[in-house]
Amino acid sequence: MTSFSISEEFLRRIFFIGKEGLVRSLDIVLDFKATNKTLILWPFIAQTVDNCYLADNHSKILLVSNDTWKVAVVMSQNLTRGNRYESGFIIVDHCIFDSLDKQLKYVISNQSVPFHEVFARTIDRN
Repeated sequence: MTSFSISEEFLRRIFFIGKEGLVRSLDIVLDFKATNKTLILWPFIAQTVDNCYLADNHSKILLVSNDTWKVAVVMSQNLTRGNRYESGFIIVDHCIFDSLDKQLKYVISNQSVPFHEVFARTIDRN
């Protein structure tokens, strides 16, 4: 999942979805410019997602898959509470999903900072 930033409201929903066993793993990519907000929400983020990455990111993508299907959602909505009209596309085409997944893995591998690791090192040094 990618977004510019994330809010407590979205984290709470994700937390309960995970608690129901509907999510096996979840990684998020947020924007460097939202680092202060990410720090404030870090205790909740760390309990809710497997990995959090920071990158120069403004995309809003959700990739969901299992052994049977693949769904990509590309939207304008950040993972925050907003009162604006938003738009998006739900895509079930495997080729498009795989292309988005490949691009996201590239960003994670080559253009992001793994926030879990950075934060853990910060705590270990204190």
